[in-house]
Amino acid sequence: MQRYNILWADDEIDLLKPHMLFLADKGYDVSPVKSGADAIDACAEKNFDVVFLDENMPGMSGLETLAYIKSHWPTLPVVMITKNEEEHIMEEAIGSKIADYLIKPLNPNQILISVKRILDNKRLVSDRTNSQYQQNFGSLSMKLNDQMDHEEWAEVYKKLVYWELEIDNTENKSMHQVLEMQKVEANANFARFIKEEYESWVNNEGEKPILSHELLKEKVFPQVTEDSLFLIIIDNLRFDQWKVLESDLNAYFNVEQEEIYYSILPTTTAFARNSIFSGMLPLEMSKQYPDLWVGDEGEEGKNENEFEFLKENLKREKLDIKSSYHKVIHSSQGKQLNDQFNNLLNNQLNVVVYNFVDMLSHARTDIRMIKELAVDESAYRSLTKSWFQHSPLLEMLKLIAHHGKKVMITTDHGTYRVNKPFKVVGDRKVNTNLRYKQGKNLGYKGKNGIISVGKPAHWHLPSLNVSTEYLFATDDTFFAYPNNYNHYVKYYRDTFQHGGVSMEEMIIPFVVLNPK
Repeated sequence: MQRYNILWADDEIDLLKPHMLFLADKGYDVSPVKSGADAIDACAEKNFDVVFLDENMPGMSGLETLAYIKSHWPTLPVVMITKNEEEHIMEEAIGSKIADYLIKPLNPNQILISVKRILDNKRLVSDRTNSQYQQNFGSLSMKLNDQMDHEEWAEVYKKLVYWELEIDNTENKSMHQVLEMQKVEANANFARFIKEEYESWVNNEGEKPILSHELLKEKVFPQVTEDSLFLIIIDNLRFDQWKVLESDLNAYFNVEQEEIYYSILPTTTAFARNSIFSGMLPLEMSKQYPDLWVGDEGEEGKNENEFEFLKENLKREKLDIKSSYHKVIHSSQGKQLNDQFNNLLNNQLNVVVYNFVDMLSHARTDIRMIKELAVDESAYRSLTKSWFQHSPLLEMLKLIAHHGKKVMITTDHGTYRVNKPFKVVGDRKVNTNLRYKQGKNLGYKGKNGIISVGKPAHWHLPSLNVSTEYLFATDDTFFAYPNNYNHYVKYYRDTFQHGGVSMEEMIIPFVVLNPK
C-alpha cells in the first residue's frame, strides 16, 4: 500500500504528537513544522500529498500561508485547522479552495476521515463501486433472461447507465469490459424484444410505452398554461449524456420528473422528430400532409416543416395558444436567441431545437480530430459536457431559471457506436443512413444483426412502392455497400450512428425542471 507524506504546521505541534503517531500507525508519514514560513520552506524542499495548516499561528498566519501555498503549488490539498468558528474565516478558507476544514479540539478519527477523503477517495470509491457492480451483475444477468415489458427494459437500461457512469469514475475501470459485455447481451435481447413488440405498439395493441408521436399530447400539452413553458429538444441526446449534463443544472433547477420514452423507428431526425411535432406516425404524416412530409429520397430539408407540423398538432388538440419555434445549429444562433429572450416570455409554449449533439456525432465521423477526442462513450460524454458548459444553451437555461419558468428537456433519439459492417445492395433510391435502409429489391445475405420489415404499413412506415422493404441494424451493425467496401468500412467503423434498434437509440430521456 502506498505511504503518503503529510506536512503538519502548528505552533503547538508538540501537543499533537498523539495524533501524528496515530496517523503513522495507519501508514502515513507526518512531517511537523511550527510556523507558516517553515511550512513554505518544507514544501519547497519536499513533495507532500496533503498539508494540515493551523489557522492561528504567530508571524505568518494560516490564511497567509494558505494563499502562498496555493499560488505556488495549486494542486496541493490543504486542510485548514482552527479553533475559530467565525464565518468570515471559513468563507475565506473555502474561497481559497481548501480540501477540508477541521475545528479544534481534534479527534483521531476526524483526522483520519479527512485524510482518506482526500488521498484515498478514488481507491475507496473504486473498490466499493467494483464490489457493488459485481454483486449486481448476477441479478442483472438473470433479469436479461426474463420476459420483460417496456418499463422493465427502461429500468434495466437506466441501471446499466448508472453502472457505466459509476465505473467511469473509478481509477482503473477494471469492470468496464465486463459491463460492456453485459450491455452487448442486453442489446441483443432488446432487439428481439422490439422485433416482437413494436408492431403492436404502433397499432395501439396492449401495454405500450409513450412513443415519439405521443410525447407532446401526453407530456407537454397538459402542462401548457398562461405562463411561459419551454421545451428544449437536444438532437441525438442519449440518456447517459443527459445524466452527465444534469449536474451542471443542479444550481438552477430541481428535477420534477425524469422519465423515459421510446423513439419510433427509424431512430432518425427525419422520422422521429417530425413524429414528435406532428403527433403522428410516419405513414400518417406522408398521407395527411404530403406537402410537409419529406421522405428519404433526398438528404436535405427533412426537418424544415417542424413548426408547421407543430401548429397543425396544436389545432388538432384545440390548443389556441401563443407558441414559438427556434432551431439552433450554430453558436451564433443560440446567442442571438438569448439576446431576444424577453420576447419569448410572451409565449405560452417555446420550442427550441438544439442540433449540436447531432452535429457532434457526425463531426466525429467526418473530422479526424473530433474522432480522436471522442474515442469511446466516456470521451463522447465528456465532449458533450464540455460543449454544454460553454454553450449558449446553458446560458438560456440560466435565463429560464432566473425568470422562474419551467423547462422540459428531451431528445428525438440516441446514437450507437458501430463496428460490424453488413453488406447491402440497392439502387440509387436507397437511403444513405448507416443504421437503417429502405428500398425495393434490397440484396443481403443472412439476418444476423438486422431486423427486416417486409410490410412497412404494419409498422406505420411509408413505402415508395409495393415492394419496399425496411432493414434496421441491431447490435453494433452498420450497413455498407459492396462498392469500395474496404474504404467504406474503415471510414465508418467505430463511429456513432443512429437509425437502428438499440437501447441507446430508442430509450431516451424526458425531463421536467422547475427553477430553484
